[in-house]
Amino acid sequence: MAIGSGLGAQIGIAAESSYGTFVAPAKFIEFTKEGLALQKTTAQSAGIAAGRLVPLSSRRVVTQRQASGSLEMEVTNKAMGVLLQTLMGTTVAPVQQAATAAYLQTHILADTAGKSLTIQKGVPLTTGTVTDKTFLGCKVISAEFSCEVGGMLLATFEIDAKDCDETQTLAVATYPAMSPFHFGQMSVKTGTFNSEVALDGIRKVSVKIERPQAVERFYAGQAGLKKEPISNDQVKITGSLETDYVATTLDDLHTSDAATSLVWDFTGPLIAATHYERFTVKVPAIRIDDAPPVVEGFDVVKPTYNFTGLYDGTNPTQIEYMSTDISL
Repeated sequence: MAIGSGLGAQIGIAAESSYGTFVAPAKFIEFTKEGLALQKTTAQSAGIAAGRLVPLSSRRVVTQRQASGSLEMEVTNKAMGVLLQTLMGTTVAPVQQAATAAYLQTHILADTAGKSLTIQKGVPLTTGTVTDKTFLGCKVISAEFSCEVGGMLLATFEIDAKDCDETQTLAVATYPAMSPFHFGQMSVKTGTFNSEVALDGIRKVSVKIERPQAVERFYAGQAGLKKEPISNDQVKITGSLETDYVATTLDDLHTSDAATSLVWDFTGPLIAATHYERFTVKVPAIRIDDAPPVVEGFDVVKPTYNFTGLYDGTNPTQIEYMSTDISL
C-alpha cells in the first residue's frame, strides 16, 4: 500500500501513436504539483410536467468531455525528452556522442500535429489505495521554464486533453537516478547567432513557449469527445531577464530595439569525454520590450528586461538536451 497522501502520488507518461489512444506509461517523472482534471459539459432537461417542481435527475446528460491542467516540476538530467518533444513538435531520436554514454536530443520548433501523450496519474486515498486517472490525447499548450538565484530550473507545462479514463491499470512507477539542473549551472549569452557572449549580472531568467491550438474541435459523431487540436496561430515566445545593472548591453538593446540571439544554458556534470549533462534554450532573435533601468531607492539598480522571441529568418528556436537517455 502507498502512503495515503501526496507522498504516494505518481505521474507516468508515454507518447501516443495516435491521438487519444492509450499507451501504457513508460516514463515516470518527478513532479512538484499537478492540476490535471476532467471537465464535463452537462445539459438538464427543462420539460414542463404538471406539478413537477424540481428537474428530474434522470434527464440530466453529459454532452461533452475533455480535460486540462498543468504539470509543475524541476527540470532533471533524465526523462524530460517526451515532454520536450510534445512541446516543440520535432520527432527526435537521441544522437550518441562519439562512443560515449552521452546522447544529444535537439528539439527544433515545428508543428505539433501527431504529438500527444498519455498521462497517467495515481492519486492516493487516505487508506493508501492509489486511484488511477489516465488522461488521453494530452497536447502541450505551453511551457514556461524559469530559474532564479539559489533555485532549481523549474518547468510548468499546460496540458489540454481529450478525455480522462479511470478504467486503466495503474502502472508501477520506477525512477532512474536523476538530478536537477540549478542556478549554479546557469549561464546566459547574447549577441550574434553562434557567437554569443556571456552576460554578467543575471539573477533570474524565464522563457515561455506558447503553442496556440484549436482545442474546441467537438463534432457530431465523436461521442462528445474532441478531435486532435490543430495549430491556429503563430507560436508565442516571451521571457524576462532580471538583472543587477552591471552593464548597458540589454539597456542599449531596449533603446535601439535591435535584435540579439539568446542562449540560456545549464551545464551539469561530465558524462564522458567532452560531453556534459546539458539543457540549453536557443532563441535566434529576441527584442527587448521593457523596461529601462530606474532608481527606486538606495539599493543596487535591478532592471527586469521583458523580451519577445522572434525568428531571424534562418535559424529556428530549439531546446538541446544532453543526457544518458538512449531513447525518449
